[in-house]
Amino acid sequence: MENYICETCGVQYDLASQEPEGCLICDEERQYVNLDGQSWTTLRQMVETGIFHNDFTQDEPGIFSIRTIPNFAIGQTAYLILENGFNMLWDCITLLDSPTIEKIRGLGGIHAIALSHPHYYSTQVEWAEVFGAPIYIHEDDRKWITRQSENIVLWSGETLQVQEGLVLHRLGGHFKGAAVLQRKNSHLFTGDIVRISANPNWAAFMYSYPNFLPLPAAIVERMAEQLKPLEFDRVYDAFHRIMKENANERIQRSALRYIAAVNGELFNT
Repeated sequence: MENYICETCGVQYDLASQEPEGCLICDEERQYVNLDGQSWTTLRQMVETGIFHNDFTQDEPGIFSIRTIPNFAIGQTAYLILENGFNMLWDCITLLDSPTIEKIRGLGGIHAIALSHPHYYSTQVEWAEVFGAPIYIHEDDRKWITRQSENIVLWSGETLQVQEGLVLHRLGGHFKGAAVLQRKNSHLFTGDIVRISANPNWAAFMYSYPNFLPLPAAIVERMAEQLKPLEFDRVYDAFHRIMKENANERIQRSALRYIAAVNGELFNT
C-alpha cells in the first residue's frame, strides 16, 4: 500500500495497492497531464533518490520561503510565517525530508497549515502529521481533497482568523474556494489566486494559467472589491515573486487593466 503522488502536479493520494487510474487534479481543464503520460511516485522514492532538496530563504523577519530544487511538479513556493510564537505554513510543497523537518523544528515547528487552492495540496497530510498541525481548506474546495485526514479543517464564509495577525480571505476566481492570507496589516500571500506579473508593478488573474483561460471581468471586479478594504503593502505569490510596495493600489490598477482588456477596451489589434 502506498500514498501515490502525481508527478505532474505533486498531489498525494489516499493509500492504495496500485497507482490510481488518473489524477483528479490534472484531468481537469485548469491543469494538464504531462505529455509523456500520467506517472506516479511516492514520497519515499523522492527522498531515496537524493535528487531533490528544499531550499530555505529568509525573505524578511518572520518570513521564510521554501522551494524544492530542482523543481518538482508545478514548482511552487511555500512560506513559513512566524507570528508571535505561532508558525503557519502557507501553501505546501511535496518534498518533506529529514533536513526539512529539522530546519523547521529549529524555527519552532508548524502550528497551522493553510492552502490557497487544490493545486498546492501536495503532501499536506504528511506535513500535518509530522508537525501535529491542522490544515485549513475552504469548504468550497472539499471535492478536490485527494488524501483524507482528521487534520483537515474545512472553513466556511469569507474570512477566518486562524491566529491574531493571520487571517484567511476567500476570493474565489481560480477555484471557488480559493483563498489568500493576510499577515497583520502589512503582507498578503496569494498563491496564484493573484499572480504577480513579470513586471512586479502589475498582477494577473486567471482561471487557468497553463491553459490560458481567463476569468470573466465580473469575477475579477468582485475579487478586487474584496481586496480593496484590506490593509497590505506587500504581496508574495506562489512563485516567489514579490510586489514590494503599494501592493493594494497596484492590484486595483491591475484589475482595472484586466477588465478593460477582456472587455475589448484596452487595445485595438
